[in-house]
Amino acid sequence: MKVIIAEKPDQGAALAKPFSSVKKQGYIEIQANEFFPNGALITWAVGHLLQLQAPEKYESQWKKWSLDYLPIIPERFQYEITAGKRKQYLIVANLLKKAEVDEIIHAGDAGREGELIIRNIIQMSGVRKPMKRLWISSLTPNAIKDGFRNLLEDNQTRSLYYEAYSRACADWIVGMNASRVYTLLLNKHGMSDIFSAGRVQTPTLALIVRRDKEIDAFKSEPFWEVIATFNHEGKTFQGKWEGEKGSRIKEEDLAKKIAKFCEGKPSKIESIDSERKEYQPPMLFNLSSIQSTANNMYKFPPKKTLDVLQKLYQKGIVSYPRSDSQHVTSEEARAFPDILSKIEKLPKYKELFPLPKDTIIHNKRFVNEKKVTDHYAIIPTEQIKDPDKLSDDERKIYDLILKRLISAHYDSSIINTTTITTLVDERAKFLSKGSQVVQEGFRKVIPIKQKDHEIKLPNIEKGSSGKVAKIDLKEGKTQPPKRYTEGQLITLMKTAGKYIENEQLEQVLMRTEGLGTEATRAGIITMLKDRKYIEVKKNIVYPTDKGKVLIDAIGEKVLASPEMTAKWEQRLKEIGEEKASAPEFMAQVKKLCTKIIEDAVNTSHSWNFSKYDTSTIQKKSKSKGRTGSIGNCPICNGKVVDKGKFYGCHQYNKTKCPFTISKKILSKSITQKNIKLLLKEGKTEMIDGFSKGEKKFSAALAWDKAERKVNFVFES
Repeated sequence: MKVIIAEKPDQGAALAKPFSSVKKQGYIEIQANEFFPNGALITWAVGHLLQLQAPEKYESQWKKWSLDYLPIIPERFQYEITAGKRKQYLIVANLLKKAEVDEIIHAGDAGREGELIIRNIIQMSGVRKPMKRLWISSLTPNAIKDGFRNLLEDNQTRSLYYEAYSRACADWIVGMNASRVYTLLLNKHGMSDIFSAGRVQTPTLALIVRRDKEIDAFKSEPFWEVIATFNHEGKTFQGKWEGEKGSRIKEEDLAKKIAKFCEGKPSKIESIDSERKEYQPPMLFNLSSIQSTANNMYKFPPKKTLDVLQKLYQKGIVSYPRSDSQHVTSEEARAFPDILSKIEKLPKYKELFPLPKDTIIHNKRFVNEKKVTDHYAIIPTEQIKDPDKLSDDERKIYDLILKRLISAHYDSSIINTTTITTLVDERAKFLSKGSQVVQEGFRKVIPIKQKDHEIKLPNIEKGSSGKVAKIDLKEGKTQPPKRYTEGQLITLMKTAGKYIENEQLEQVLMRTEGLGTEATRAGIITMLKDRKYIEVKKNIVYPTDKGKVLIDAIGEKVLASPEMTAKWEQRLKEIGEEKASAPEFMAQVKKLCTKIIEDAVNTSHSWNFSKYDTSTIQKKSKSKGRTGSIGNCPICNGKVVDKGKFYGCHQYNKTKCPFTISKKILSKSITQKNIKLLLKEGKTEMIDGFSKGEKKFSAALAWDKAERKVNFVFES
């Protein structure tokens, strides 16, 4: 008899579905069949049933957070049962130990993390029995049967376990030591909170803080553009003045002179240039691309998209969600016509059929065995389901996947872009740009928003003469870099290599898909939110003062650089490919850990966080985050306390006293020092950096007794 170990209960149930079975407590008993003549037992983990032991389990003194006990480096790592999961672990271990069980089938997710989860359980149980590996990319009955028919040998995926185990231990060492050293040193600077640091989360946070500093340092400058309306033989069109350095004019007087010169002057078409652009259908989805698309379209956080995909996968209607590939093999492509014929029967998609292309099996853009890694792209399985019968979130994600496959069978979209150059009085040059859709192609399936500047131009000939009918001045301001959305963070993590100056390491980071993996990026972003390093408001990402403090403390050291991750991922990948030694890698990690501690201690004396409100970076007390009174309420004379994102009167529950003041006003964080001044003296210091639209200004905040509210007070 065989024991099959899946990674999650739903996956265990899916693996049992093609067979006659009986549900038991914590496992499923498969009846004898052609695949399992003696029957089989399917059980499961619940994610990570085991975790690396806490530091004090190795050395009792490591329980105390002290610089004297760093670095923390166990001689040998040990696993322990995760809290709350002992019952399921014992069920799995006891099944493995059954005398009638003569073989184990490892059915964890087909990737390095799945490899680690299941092998750790088997090792912890002490059972040493022959093992095979189930390696599949979808949970349809056909895929499951094919997988059991073509099981891999144990040694074919063992190196992936070494890769995952090395990553887990190395991340533990760096995370444990970096978090402790920066927490202890920042505590000495008046902050009592815990500062978590790690190999992936810290470089990601550093990139977010870098963008915030670019925005703060940006100085907006005004510019003017001259817009002319031409009339040529009864046909009107607009053009924008173009100089040697572009269309933007920095001096208003010069812009006015150009406009005045052009008023009512004769104009002539000097040239008409047309360029035909062909846009190919978008690639099939991998996890990162669907996370970015869902965030852009529906504002879904990346973690939510992954969770929804996981549900669709467990229902057997999409392929493995944590894929990093955007290609499929010929085998999957051969199934597309059948899948598409089932989609065609759904009323929602009927108008998209018939398809321009019956098959894409010879299209290397989509079908390329060499570019398929552990898994192929995220595609619908042959078990097509009507999206309208799914939950709203599932419907949206499933619809994206169906349409992406449909669009791959469409032609390219062809756009003609036309640029007309018009001379005014044979001197001033104006450009008019427009576009025309020649072939809609895949845009019928996935419409693309037209840009505002894509104007339709009249049918006009070179040499045509007319005059300037109207002239306008348009004033604008240069804009700072935009903050990232949550979806863009996924792309940022994938492309972090562009922030590395070393070209070779940049290529490594690009090959290893940047910071983190397809499976871990959403979790890293969630972790940054949970640890109060970033805030997400209306899908826009802002670093908090806590996040800025940590990155300022680390500075340009290796912990905040994608460079470390580039080297790390290169070595891990080589371990997985049996080209590098795991013990040698761990020896290097231990040296790196010592350097991180030395860097932190040596630079801590020069840290200066005066520009941040460090008084708010404190551990949450048991009283729902309140850290005591910071002053008297100006309305009822009660106590004003910290309530998280704002300060408010502690009498609210009793008297409904309405006094509150936000910690952030017009994009400016208000320090606790200034709040105390406001409560004590009725007015804060002058505060720089308030912003309303494009305008930035300085003001004090003052309490208005009559209106019972806080107002701005400006310098005379």
